[in-house]
Amino acid sequence: MNLRLNVALLRKKVPNLTVAAKEVGLRPATVSNLCTGKIPLEKAEVQTLVKLASLANCLLDDLVLSDDKLNLVEIGIKAIDFFAPLKKGSVIGLLARKEMGQLILVAEVFLRLKKQGFKTMLLHSSDNVPGLMEVQNESEMLASSKESAVELIDKNLVDEDLIILMDRAHVLAGDLTYIKEHDTAKNLKSLTVVLVDLRGEAVDEDLPFGPLDMIWSFDMELVAKKYYPAIHPLFSFSDESLNESKDLSVQKQVQKYIRRYREMRILYSQKGFEFLPKEEESNFKKGERLEAFFTQPFYIAELYTKKEGETVPHSTAMKDIKEILAGRWNHLPLSHFTNRGSLEGDK
Repeated sequence: MNLRLNVALLRKKVPNLTVAAKEVGLRPATVSNLCTGKIPLEKAEVQTLVKLASLANCLLDDLVLSDDKLNLVEIGIKAIDFFAPLKKGSVIGLLARKEMGQLILVAEVFLRLKKQGFKTMLLHSSDNVPGLMEVQNESEMLASSKESAVELIDKNLVDEDLIILMDRAHVLAGDLTYIKEHDTAKNLKSLTVVLVDLRGEAVDEDLPFGPLDMIWSFDMELVAKKYYPAIHPLFSFSDESLNESKDLSVQKQVQKYIRRYREMRILYSQKGFEFLPKEEESNFKKGERLEAFFTQPFYIAELYTKKEGETVPHSTAMKDIKEILAGRWNHLPLSHFTNRGSLEGDK
C-alpha cells in the first residue's frame, strides 16, 4: 500500500509550515522533502510524523493518506459520507421502490461531483420517470445505448473521472460489462457506475444488480417522514469504506442507537410513551436526533424547498455526531435537527 503525506491538510492547518516545523525541532528540509515526496513516507521517523500531526492539531491517521483514502470521495452529503461513502471506480446499487427520492439524490451527487472535476453521463431509458429530468440536467453526456456511451467516452474523455447512471435493464442486457471491459474505458482515470431500477422491483430480489461495491438502500419510513435523503442507516454499506477503526466504531454506535430508538418507538407507540423507562429516555432521544440529523437540504431542490443547499465536511459531521452521542443536544427539539447541515454554532 502506498502512503503519502496529507499536504493539503498540513498547509491549511499550519500556514507557515517551515517556521513552525523549526520551532518544534524539525529540519525544514526534511519537512519539505516529505511534502514533495522526495523522502518516501515509509522512511520518515515516527517522531517526525507525530510532531507534524501535533502542529496540525490532527490525528496521525488524518495526516497519512493511503491508496484507499485517496480513492474515497467526500461528497458533503452526511448520510452517504458516513454510512456508505463513495469510492472512485466502484459500482453502486440503489435499492428503492419508485419515487423514494433516489433519482434526486443521484442528480445532487452528479452536481457535487462535477465541482470536483468528475464528468457525468446518463445512459438513459426511454421511460418517463419522475426525477430523471433532474439527472439529465446534471449529465454532461447523454447516451442511448452502450455503443453510444463508448463512443462519447472515446471522443471526449482522456484521463478523466467519469460517473455513469444506468438503469437495471442495461445491466441485465450486459451493457455494464460491455462498457467496463471496452478498451475505451482504459483511457479513463476512473469509472464509477450508479445502478438504479426505474421500475422499483429490484428491492425484492436478493442480488438485483449482481456484485456491488456498495449499496445505497432507501427507507420507506424516512420517506413517509419526509426525511431526505432517505438513506437507510442500517442497510446501506460500502465495502472497505471505513478505513479507520475510529469511524467504524462511531458508525456502529450510531446504528445501535437508531435501531434501539426504532424498536422503542414501535413498542411504546402502542403502550404509550408515558411507560418509556427513565433509563431509556436518553437513548431514545439520541436515536431520534441521530435519525433526524442525517437529513439535509440539497442544492437542486432549492427552488422547491426554499432552503439553500448545504455541504457538510465529513470531519464536521463526525464532530456533530459525537456530540449527539454524548447527549449534548438532548434538550433541543427534534425540529432543530431536521433538514439542515451542521450543528456548528448551536448552543
